Amino acid sequence: MKKIIQFFKDSYAELKRVVWPSRDSVASSTKVVIISVLLFAVILGFVDFLLLKGMDLVF
Repeated sequence: MKKIIQFFKDSYAELKRVVWPSRDSVASSTKVVIISVLLFAVILGFVDFLLLKGMDLVF
């Protein structure tokens, strides 16, 4: 039981030393991720469409 209590004490002490990102930093990173995902989804959708049309022409 002492090891479990010591684990939680150490975890709490470690969390106090963490430098958390600001709200603005998190918001801008989130925007970059969402835009990147949408861009890649559009590109992959277009490539998939072209491959499908190419397969229709071949077969």
